[in-house]
Amino acid sequence: VVCEDRHCRVLFARERDLYCLNEGETHPHPLTIELGDESCTIIEMAVSSNYERVAIFTDRGKLWIGSSDLKKCTRLYDTRSVSLPIQLVWCGVDAVVINWGLHLELVGPFEESLHYNYDETVFCVQEVDCIRVVSSQSMDIIQKVPEVVRNIFGINSTAAGSYLLEASKQYQKKNHRANEYLHLVKPKLFLAVRQCIEAAGHEFKAETQKMLMKAAQFGKTYLDDCSPENYVTMIRVLRCLNAVRHPNVGMPITYNQLQILTLQGLMELQMIRRNHFLALDLATFLKMPDSSKIRLHWACYKVEHSKLNDELVAKEIAEKIGSSRDVSYIKIAKKAADCGRNDLAIKLIEYEPRANLQVPLLLRLGEDQTGLIKAIESGNTDLVYAVLLHMKENMPLGKFQMEIRSFPLAQALYLKYCRLHNKDMLKDVYIQEDDHKSQAECYIRESFDPKNSSTREASLVAAEESYKRAKLDLNATLCEEHLRLSKYQRNLEDKFKRDFFGKSLHDTLKLLLTMQEVKLADKLRHEYKVPDRRYWWLRVKVLGELGAWSDLEKLSKSKKSPIGYEPFVEVCWKHGNRYEAQKYLPKVKDDVKVEYLTKLGMYEEAAQMAFEQKDLEGLRFIESKCDPSFADKVASFIRQLSK
Repeated sequence: VVCEDRHCRVLFARERDLYCLNEGETHPHPLTIELGDESCTIIEMAVSSNYERVAIFTDRGKLWIGSSDLKKCTRLYDTRSVSLPIQLVWCGVDAVVINWGLHLELVGPFEESLHYNYDETVFCVQEVDCIRVVSSQSMDIIQKVPEVVRNIFGINSTAAGSYLLEASKQYQKKNHRANEYLHLVKPKLFLAVRQCIEAAGHEFKAETQKMLMKAAQFGKTYLDDCSPENYVTMIRVLRCLNAVRHPNVGMPITYNQLQILTLQGLMELQMIRRNHFLALDLATFLKMPDSSKIRLHWACYKVEHSKLNDELVAKEIAEKIGSSRDVSYIKIAKKAADCGRNDLAIKLIEYEPRANLQVPLLLRLGEDQTGLIKAIESGNTDLVYAVLLHMKENMPLGKFQMEIRSFPLAQALYLKYCRLHNKDMLKDVYIQEDDHKSQAECYIRESFDPKNSSTREASLVAAEESYKRAKLDLNATLCEEHLRLSKYQRNLEDKFKRDFFGKSLHDTLKLLLTMQEVKLADKLRHEYKVPDRRYWWLRVKVLGELGAWSDLEKLSKSKKSPIGYEPFVEVCWKHGNRYEAQKYLPKVKDDVKVEYLTKLGMYEEAAQMAFEQKDLEGLRFIESKCDPSFADKVASFIRQLSK
């Protein structure tokens, strides 16, 4: 497979014929290359790590090396071997390795080739810049020597880094020749320091790394503006590389591989290889923020593979993680649940301080009661509602109601929920609890619901019975009276074809009076013992709205008014009939007569009466309401009373 940007293509061979299949196509394209033999068969192919070069091996021992588009051949090499290789791999991007089993043949871009012999059959793994040679006893790395290393350690090298390294060696020996080498490198001292630092990264031996880093440090002392960042970074990188290259870890990656993998990737790779404590040390040393991720991965692995009992596993995890908020115990508990270790999951949930994370998993594990307790302790009513709904959906109704009886807050919230969303269920709860008063209240609310107009009487009867069982006789009597009113309203509707049903007693009386059915209104008023004052107020108001002034006058003369005569004046004035209002003024109480005279615009009479009563406040009230032409006379009265 050859990848180029976002496009991929597949190279494959059938005997001598070579084909290319592009992404999105269904038919391959034939390709032609010169293999040096018309009758050969292609048996192996390999693509370099940068996808720019391809190696092809035939059954006649010929190796073709060229560009990945097969248009350019850089070398056609004859191995002069009749046996078939085990593998064909690239070593970096310049050389191809043929694995013959007991020895490797490395073919470069030039005429020479190298041979590596082994005592047993080996297997090669292609990396981005090298190959790993794996046997049953060991693992070797074959890599092209990096240019910076070759420049420093090459024989008779004149590279700046080479001079600086030699100067450092002589300085450590306290040899005066150190000054001579330093003089040679001083014009390129900055480059020399950089070369030594870079070369140290490519070295595997700790002694060589130290030697190169000492040389870089020696050179830095002679530079005024040399940033220590590269030096410090390389020291950290080398410590990480040496740690993972240790035989106990067994991961000998190169500096180039680390640059591609990144330190973050190296840490994650250690987690995958279950080197959690090494990964944690690396994260701490490099001051990386992902130590919580390592702890979480370790804990999940511990949960999945540990053979210890649940109590010990939970305790060990808690000791290692502590109360860190960066690590979620819920994720670990979910892993335990996924592995079928529910008891361990429940123990781990106890270490999670956040109830909104605890509760959903407890419900998933069937620990409904524990989940309800946690939700109540959190004080989060939304969380309590979530638990209640879950329990209601997953339990028989009777068992559910028995469960929540032990938790007053939960039961109160459940009743509130039922009151808003499911009134039938609310009644079921009250029936189970023998709460007759609450049952009656439910029936009354039902009776006043416009949707239940057809069953209102039945609801009132049920409410009356419930109040009787609760020994609330007054409430039962009120229900009985309201039931009688409802039946009476039904009769009125049938008789007058008007909407009476559902109205209050007051509104029913008002409607009858508006329809001038005074006898029916009087009968209803006597039946329900409506007070005289209330009934007279209603009659006066309705007669005023109807403009029935003669009937209003008859009412005022029928007997002494229990509400006085001020309401008569008020109603007439409100509906703009001053003439009728004046009829009732003589019967108005003296202490409010000034006010009503003023309202009717009878300022002179009002002022005279206020003056006679020596009512300064009344005069001031008249002064604020009267015309400017009369205001002087009122002011004169005020001055006389003020003397």
